[in-house]
Amino acid sequence: MKKNYLLFCLIVFSYSLYAQKVSGIVIDENNVALSGVTIVVKGTLVGTITDFDGKYEVKAALGDKLIFSYVGYNTLEKTVEGTTLDVTMKPGVSLNEITLIGSRNPSRTAVNSLAPVDVIDVSELVAVSPQVNLNQILNFVAPSFSSNTQTIADGTDHIDPASLRGLGPDQVLVLINGKRRHTSSLVNVNGTFGRGSVGTDLNAIPTVAIRRIEVLRDGAAAQYGSDAIAGVINIVLENSTDELKFNITTGAHFSKNSNEQTGGVDGATTNISANYGLKLGDRGGYINFTGDFDYRDDYNRMKEWEGSIFNRYNTIERFASNDGYDLKKLLDDDVSDVINYGNQAGFNLDPNATKGELRTILGANNTDAELASRNLTKSDFNMRVGQSKVRGGRFFANMALPLDDNGSEVYSFGGLSSRTGNSAGFYRLPNQSRTYTPAYINGFLPEINSTITDQSLSVGVKGKLGDWNVDFSNTYGKNAFLYTIGNTFNASLQNASPTTFDAGGFNFAQNTVNLDLNHFYEDILSGLNVAFGAEYRLENYQIVAGEQDSYAQYTAQGAVVTLASQQPSVDFFGSKRPGGSQVFPGFSPKNEVDRGRNSVAGYIDLEADVTESFLLSLASRFENYSDFGSTINFKLAALYKVNNSLNLRIAGNTGFRAPSLHQLYFNSTSTIFDQNGDPQEVGTFANDSRAANLLGIPELKQETSKSVSLGFTVKLPDAGINITLDGYFVAIDDRVVYTGQFTPKRNSSGDPIDAANEELAKLLSQANATAASFFANAIDTESKGIDLVVTHKINIGNDVVLKNDLAATLSKTKQVGDIKASRVLENAGLVDTYFPEDSRVYLEEAVPRTKVNLSHTLSTGKLNFFLRNVYFGEVTEATTNIALQQVFGSKIVTDLSIGYNLSDSFLITVGANNLFDMYPDRASKDINGDGNNRSDGRFDWSRRAQQFGVGGRFLFARLSLSLK
Repeated sequence: MKKNYLLFCLIVFSYSLYAQKVSGIVIDENNVALSGVTIVVKGTLVGTITDFDGKYEVKAALGDKLIFSYVGYNTLEKTVEGTTLDVTMKPGVSLNEITLIGSRNPSRTAVNSLAPVDVIDVSELVAVSPQVNLNQILNFVAPSFSSNTQTIADGTDHIDPASLRGLGPDQVLVLINGKRRHTSSLVNVNGTFGRGSVGTDLNAIPTVAIRRIEVLRDGAAAQYGSDAIAGVINIVLENSTDELKFNITTGAHFSKNSNEQTGGVDGATTNISANYGLKLGDRGGYINFTGDFDYRDDYNRMKEWEGSIFNRYNTIERFASNDGYDLKKLLDDDVSDVINYGNQAGFNLDPNATKGELRTILGANNTDAELASRNLTKSDFNMRVGQSKVRGGRFFANMALPLDDNGSEVYSFGGLSSRTGNSAGFYRLPNQSRTYTPAYINGFLPEINSTITDQSLSVGVKGKLGDWNVDFSNTYGKNAFLYTIGNTFNASLQNASPTTFDAGGFNFAQNTVNLDLNHFYEDILSGLNVAFGAEYRLENYQIVAGEQDSYAQYTAQGAVVTLASQQPSVDFFGSKRPGGSQVFPGFSPKNEVDRGRNSVAGYIDLEADVTESFLLSLASRFENYSDFGSTINFKLAALYKVNNSLNLRIAGNTGFRAPSLHQLYFNSTSTIFDQNGDPQEVGTFANDSRAANLLGIPELKQETSKSVSLGFTVKLPDAGINITLDGYFVAIDDRVVYTGQFTPKRNSSGDPIDAANEELAKLLSQANATAASFFANAIDTESKGIDLVVTHKINIGNDVVLKNDLAATLSKTKQVGDIKASRVLENAGLVDTYFPEDSRVYLEEAVPRTKVNLSHTLSTGKLNFFLRNVYFGEVTEATTNIALQQVFGSKIVTDLSIGYNLSDSFLITVGANNLFDMYPDRASKDINGDGNNRSDGRFDWSRRAQQFGVGGRFLFARLSLSLK
């Protein structure tokens, strides 16, 4: 022991003799000083960080190697050859390299961070990967992230819901340049993952405007506020100057199941983008502009409709139409013409038959005969099952202007985007009461046309106040989603109905004011970073009404139905014709809302290097909402440096998520098709509505959470390997869900059983609905999992670089405890409607709980190769019928691309997403003899359980131009 101690003292003494003070300045490629760069003497714990002017001073001996690492820049290793060493650092990050989020200490790298963070180099992925929109890029590179294009889901066809660690789309917070990003105005109420939630529209941000993305996989509500239960996604915008980047990407699906499973090419996609930056002033200021345009064609993966289409009454309509007869007259009580044309069709009808007798006879299926007579096939009645058609443009800018040489600057960033979408709903068949056959004798496929606009602007100033860094900013964002319903009909309006409707829409706006201060004390412990600040946020949610015909139901005389005693128009068989534009009834003036709220928050964040080996962080945040009160949350995290290669870390959090204004006030009537493919007019009522009070639906309150994560990081510089492994547990109480569909209880005669159910029936009738749904704090959940990230980079020879990245997540979310139903719901036996079985599956099993990504990038001379395999774990069909909960097995999707540098400025890349044309398992035609989920051929692949989409093989080509 004594010998070892003496040897240690000798080494320290020797080092002190030969060590000297080495100083210098660290700048970027634009000659801008970089503050907060970490400098470490390789093989020791000796180190420092650069000050606000980029200057540093550290003790090191001649021949020592200094390692320079900084957020967003390639790590450098330099040999000490004197007392001065100036360094220029160049941008460039890899998965899990360095980070800005999860810590307010500007010198903290990812392997030294107290919580797991992935750093994704978007510029590299844009060059080599097949995906061009942000959701899909993250879906294929970040295993804890999940997002897929939805189908037959109204507005959700146009804005993809996204999640982190298997939690909801509204439980991940999105930042841009560290500032809170507003959410979409759309709330998901149809049959998709994330039903009942509100997410952020990531596709409103052009990917070429992004320098890197930082994904914090840990609760952070105590640091950043509401929504950060699952984690935080921080998008860092491009700031380069004097370089024009221009990209054209085009591709299409070359799949065995293209074009309604006949094969060939469909779903063409084109994206054109440009980025350019200018220097501002002589202190390193910049303004960077990005513009892009994209077009995505739709595709259809439905093969053939297998159900009935025509009845005998439709046959009579065909004979009458061929005779030039006005088909609406067949609906009169005078049935003589019906009998006449029926006998021409060979039905041998009794001349004295009553309308009631004819209904029974003419309701019989006559599909095969009519298809032959009309020269049609069942495929002519297919829906459009696949991605929607989208066209959009985006413009973003990012600016910073230094005001002096001390680091003070004015900055701003923001953007505009506009996107139009077109998707279709369920085919309205001729034998359905919702099809007014005098206008559409063969039925029709209604279409949803969306106009989505997004705008944001952040302006701030930062600088020094004494020894403190101060950042004051204001960030505004607004999203609008408007509906135009085309190729449709208000069946109750009969012949007077238009075929295109303005159905209204919604707006959401958010304004956030932030004041942030921090200071790093080098002389307290081994370093103490103190940060505190305040936030004031205003939010506003609006529902805008559409035109009257888009939402109203009419009597046969053309009067709007406003009373339960009024009879809507009916078809020949006496079935009530639904009102409003079909596929999506418009919003009425009764649906209109204009509601706002504000919140005030204050936080403190302390991070201390207690010793050179032990880091400790404590954060606390108080937040008060004008509509439901106050909450205070905490985060405690620690990291222990076992040695230069191995770190251990642990973190514990409490968190919350305020219910969105959308969940509080959204109300509408939508056509939702049930498990059997039958349409239901479902009204969504606010929690403070009379309908909610009758059923015992409690008022919404915030979700609260507790979480803990434990992991380690390994850094092996000589081998070029970084490893992080983290386990986590998240418990969420009072989780907000979208309930099942409540209907009035009726007796054997069809009348409501009591006054409360009679009043509910009247409220539904007034809303043109047959069932009611709500947002409610129905359950508690627990989520647990493991995240593994391994990165490797090696130089092979002088001109060959190989990068390998492995990222995997294994997660599980489950409902725990009893459903939190009120006594009114329990007494009425409605607990299973309050949180139905399909909602449980959406929550627990509808997205992959296991995902593994293994990617390789090989650069050699003018060529570069990119190969990626992504393993998507199994998912389950979300249905209320347990016997039909089919499990779809795991799959591996392979991406491959090859790039060739024609010159220093031109790069051509060709490749494939899903090279081997993999598809999820098909929906079974007979699940244990209990039926199937195919909906008479509509869905050969599930629309309720998503792994990686049903587009099949996608081939692409890209031209990249870079001029400096």
